[in-house]
Amino acid sequence: MSKPDELLVDIATLVESERSNQMSLTVVVAGAVITGRLAPEALWRRRVAEVLKDSDQLGPFASVFEGDGVPADPPRDATPPTHLHFHLARILQGNVGLPETGGMYRIPLQDVSAWTVGDLSYSDH
Repeated sequence: MSKPDELLVDIATLVESERSNQMSLTVVVAGAVITGRLAPEALWRRRVAEVLKDSDQLGPFASVFEGDGVPADPPRDATPPTHLHFHLARILQGNVGLPETGGMYRIPLQDVSAWTVGDLSYSDH
């Protein structure tokens, strides 16, 4: 979608302002179905940095994701978010969710072609 859905932008803006990671969402991006919980970007970046720091091979990349921390309050006239930040997310393929434990995904809002509120479940049976 060339212009992001305004309702989806509103959801992303609310997630950013609340610094909450409880909003579950499922999106379709380039034919892939991704389901999980949204996180504010600052929280998402911090978590990615923590995971990278724990890796001997990827540790140097942690600094790319580290920032000054979570801002106190976003300005009221701040530009709307341009990306969704998922954690505990899975790409659904058939009856399998990849990765099983959930991953960290950053998705441009303009690339979302369909979405629904909620985390779609899957079955390994």
